[in-house]
Amino acid sequence: MISVEDGMRAVVRTALAEDVGSGDVTTESTVPEGQCSRARIVAKEKGVIAGLKVAEAVFRELDSDVEVKLRVIDGERVVPGDLVAELKGRTRAILTGERVALNFLQRLSGVATMTAKYADVLRGTGVILLDTRKTTPGMRLLEKYAVGVGGGANHRIGLWEMALIKENHIIATGGITPAISSVRSRYPDLAIEVEVRNLDELNEALESDIDRVMLDNMSIDEMRQAIRTAREHEHPADVEISGGVTLENLTAIAELGPTFISVGVLTHSAPALDLSLLVEDAEDETAPGD
Repeated sequence: MISVEDGMRAVVRTALAEDVGSGDVTTESTVPEGQCSRARIVAKEKGVIAGLKVAEAVFRELDSDVEVKLRVIDGERVVPGDLVAELKGRTRAILTGERVALNFLQRLSGVATMTAKYADVLRGTGVILLDTRKTTPGMRLLEKYAVGVGGGANHRIGLWEMALIKENHIIATGGITPAISSVRSRYPDLAIEVEVRNLDELNEALESDIDRVMLDNMSIDEMRQAIRTAREHEHPADVEISGGVTLENLTAIAELGPTFISVGVLTHSAPALDLSLLVEDAEDETAPGD
C-alpha cells in the first residue's frame, strides 16, 4: 500500500500557500502572537478515518511546536461525537491551519469511507477491489493511500506502471492486435491489459497472450461468458470488470468470479466525511517548548 508520506509535504505546502498567501489577516488581527490554545477534532458522522498524518503535517508546517495527539488511527471507524485528535499550541497556527487540515482529513476520510462500503460487500468473495486514475490532480498518492486504508487496492499509480490499451488506443493504432504488438515491441517486460467490449474483442486480445482483460460496460450474461472464456483459453488472463459498477449491483458482479472490480467512484465522487475542529480555551502566552 502507498505510504501517506509519499508526496505529502509538497502537497501540504502547496495547499497552505494557496490558502494563506501573504498572511491570515483575520487571525493575525484578532489573536495575540504568543497566545496558546487547546483544540480538538471531532467526528460529526459515521465513517472511516484517513489522512491524520497529513492533517498533523499542516499544523507542524505552520509551527513545529504544535502538539498533536491522535486519538484514533487511520482505518479506524468513527461515529458522531468520537474524538479524533487533540491539539495544543499557538492559537494562530491552529486557526490558520484549521481549514487546510480539515480539507485533507475530510477528503481522505471520505475516500476511505466510500471504499469501505464497497470492500465490505466484497469481503469473503476473493475479488480484489481496485481504484482508478480518476483522482484529484496533485492528490493522487494521498487518495490512493486512502483507498488502501478503506480496504481497497491500487490499480496503476500512473501511466508508466503498466500498459492499459483502451478503445481510443485501439482506434488510433488500427486494431487490438497491432496495439498489443506495438506495446510489446517497445516495452517487452511490461504487463499489458486490454479493454474489450465484446467476446470477439476478448478472443482477439487473448490470442496475444496478455496479462489482463478489462470488461467495460458489458451485461451480466456477457461478463459471465467472458470470464469463462478468459479462464479456459489457451492463454488465460486475469479479468477486471469496470464501468457501471454500483453498490446495488456489486454482489451480482462479484458472484461472476472476476479477479478484479475497479470502481471510479471511490475517488472521483466520494463525499467528504464531516469533521470539525473546536478551540476549547486560550491559555497564557507560553507556547510548548518555550
